[in-house]
Amino acid sequence: MNVLIIGANGQIGQHLVRKLQESSQHNPIAVIRKEEQLAKFEEQGVKTALVDLEGSIDDIANVAKNADAVVFTAGSGGHTGADKTMLIDLDGAIKSMKAAKQAGVKRFIMVSGIGVHRWHDNNHLEWMDSSPYYSAAKYYADVWLERSGLDYTIIRPGSLTNDPGTGKVKVADDLEHEQISREDVAAGIIASLEDDQTIGKAFDMINGETPIVEALKTL
Repeated sequence: MNVLIIGANGQIGQHLVRKLQESSQHNPIAVIRKEEQLAKFEEQGVKTALVDLEGSIDDIANVAKNADAVVFTAGSGGHTGADKTMLIDLDGAIKSMKAAKQAGVKRFIMVSGIGVHRWHDNNHLEWMDSSPYYSAAKYYADVWLERSGLDYTIIRPGSLTNDPGTGKVKVADDLEHEQISREDVAAGIIASLEDDQTIGKAFDMINGETPIVEALKTL
């Protein structure tokens, strides 16, 4: 499977590229936004594409046409303002969905945030109160994806760490706000790509005791 990774230079994206490259079943296509990031991936023998999410849908669709699946794990970053959050985490995500449809790619995996589906609930998770723009952007991007007609999976990871992955997680519609390693999120993305049972599913994911493949079977 050729997997287009939007946000490949991010920390989850880098784990995902490496794991896909090590796999015998998949080929990563790294989508990046800065020319200086090209050399790193090219030295690894990874196919790359330079695309600005603030650009046109056609630009994204042109690189998606050779893909079998799209993974959106891009983000504006913690040091930007509300404007970039909306342009990347919301508008960039929706452009990517439209581009996938335009390119004829049905499979789409979104990396979201734990509990954001409850953004409008009075009892939403406390972390969202300190990140309202991000929470709103993720909420509406997820809603748009659910209504897009794409074969989607939405993974909502807990607080991200750089700890080594354990290969074991906990998944459910609603979970407590706990941690998960970026490496395990990347492994969860690949496991979701390989399990059609995850199509049309959205779920929280945190550290757990169940192997990832088995955990996804419980959804």
